[in-house]
Amino acid sequence: MTAEPTPDVAKLVAEYDEERPGRTLSPRWERAMWIAGLAVALLVLNQVFFPFSKGNQFYLVVFLGVTLPLVFLSYRPGGKAPEKDDPAWYDWVLAALAFAAGWYPLFGGFDAFLDRQGDPATLDIVAGTVLLVLILEACRRTTGWVLPIVCVAFVLYAYYGGYLPPGWTIAHSGIDFSQIIKGFYNDASGFYGIPLDVAATYIVLFTIYGAVLNASGAGKFFVDISFAAFRRSHTAPGRTAATAGFLLGTVSGSGTATTVSLGAVTWPMLRKAGYPKENAGGLLAASGIGAILSPPTLGAAAFIIAEYLETSYLNVLVWAIIPTLLYYLGIALAVEADARRFGARPVDIEAPSPLKLIRTGGYHFLSLGIIVVFLALDIPVYKAVVYAAGVAALFALIDHRRDWFRLVADALSTGVRAALPVIAVCAAAGVITSTITKTGLGQELASSLVDLAQAISSNPTVVLGLTAVLAAVSVSVLGLAVPVTASFIISWVVIGPALIDLGVDKAETAMFIFYYAVLSEVTPPTALAAVAAAAITGGDVLKTMWQTWKYTLPAFLVPLAFVLTDEGSALLLRGSPVDSLWTFVVSALGVAALAVLTGGWFFGVVGLPARLLCVPAALFLLYLQPLSIGIGIGFLVLAVAVHFVLRRRVQDA
Repeated sequence: MTAEPTPDVAKLVAEYDEERPGRTLSPRWERAMWIAGLAVALLVLNQVFFPFSKGNQFYLVVFLGVTLPLVFLSYRPGGKAPEKDDPAWYDWVLAALAFAAGWYPLFGGFDAFLDRQGDPATLDIVAGTVLLVLILEACRRTTGWVLPIVCVAFVLYAYYGGYLPPGWTIAHSGIDFSQIIKGFYNDASGFYGIPLDVAATYIVLFTIYGAVLNASGAGKFFVDISFAAFRRSHTAPGRTAATAGFLLGTVSGSGTATTVSLGAVTWPMLRKAGYPKENAGGLLAASGIGAILSPPTLGAAAFIIAEYLETSYLNVLVWAIIPTLLYYLGIALAVEADARRFGARPVDIEAPSPLKLIRTGGYHFLSLGIIVVFLALDIPVYKAVVYAAGVAALFALIDHRRDWFRLVADALSTGVRAALPVIAVCAAAGVITSTITKTGLGQELASSLVDLAQAISSNPTVVLGLTAVLAAVSVSVLGLAVPVTASFIISWVVIGPALIDLGVDKAETAMFIFYYAVLSEVTPPTALAAVAAAAITGGDVLKTMWQTWKYTLPAFLVPLAFVLTDEGSALLLRGSPVDSLWTFVVSALGVAALAVLTGGWFFGVVGLPARLLCVPAALFLLYLQPLSIGIGIGFLVLAVAVHFVLRRRVQDA
């Protein structure tokens, strides 16, 4: 039998990832971009240990001024890649304008530029307008049309708000164009606000760390250790895919990229085990996305959470522990059910023993642990990740003695270039946050969301529940059109206040929005990770989406438990150990009920009556109040009883 060709990982990521592919440059220009990326990496590392004396905003001006031009040289305007994919003359013009507009605040003296915040000069407005257009074009090149269009809509709203009907709650007096640009360019809340600060201080360092870790051979080791851990059993292929996806996420900041990399390695094994194409695709997509939700290296939005809440990144990692366990519990139960429903076969996996792998490559885990340990010692996250990258680079000497310097330099350059799309998104997000701040739009939209819930019921509990559901849907829909980072930022300033005004703590609100922003990548009808998985397995795209939804259903419902009751905070380890333990156990029962509902297996095929009883069981269990928990357990016991009674009748017949 002819073997199926190995999927082209780079090509699939370029086609299905939310970030557009970069150019395939000729050797000469590739070398030039390599040098530029390395230079920016050294600038970022220098800022960690020897920060600019003029302050953080000065650094952000410098950072944007050197990275924005690289976007125009590294990403084509659009369309299919030409045979010669080097920058054209107009790309060089845009890059030169980006450098000039980005560095303009420094040309006449940075202090003088700041002094003109109250009364910007005409040239300030011109430079700011040019930079606005260039940021939107950079965002379009790297992520598509949607986010730039949204930004333009916000600019128009800021300017023409006075023309809206006076009775509309979102109407305002309108803002002069010069003041709009001043807010973007001169103030610290626009281009140089928290999103870009996070990109320049944290995200780029973590992409460098991921590149160093991957270059050291960690990606291959994580896959090998996953293969070796489960060996031969009918559930081993599914367990291996889930575990490998979790580990690969430490070296990839993209759910779609993790899905594709995972599928290229594990799909042949899943196929041999007898997994239907759609089930395998769903498992791959769910495992790839789960990696972004999991500590110790969460998605980019996690750093923004830490900044918005003025807390440590370690706290955000801690908050993610129990939700991660519940997420992978749902996948594990689905794997067990699937393996039995369609009779998955054991597969002989050629891999060294786990102990041998750990002896030879266990050091790859060390750098991950170093991040957590250093954070626990109150070392700033930007220094902790640099130290961890340094450890990973030193361990790379074990396998790469001769070309070690080139390997590390490649990783530094690759890390910076991988961060360019996120940098463009974060700069563009400043347009939205600045507009919302100046117009008060966020609070008005949040109030409208609450008013909609109150129009249905006046009961405070019902209002909170409806608002949470509407918020979850809104974040998921928004995430279909814009990248995760932008989705979180917009949702935090627009939807977050609605939950906070109803008494939900900011931490629970932030994690709630974060999870739904990430899960939008597996939300039909786009579900980019599922589409990429279907491209690998050859399965039906829509069916693969629904299989992915089956695997991730607990992740869609568990965040509601964060916000609906005060006890939900214990799921983020923000209560006592006892509270965290019992809320975890109860939520695990809810996840198990959902797994029976979607997987249709519990010591045999589960009939429709028992599966339907699992719906109220899960919903009541995830509402963490004594009465609802008791009702949920009652429904779950009834579901189990009905299942065994019906099963016995079938056997007797």
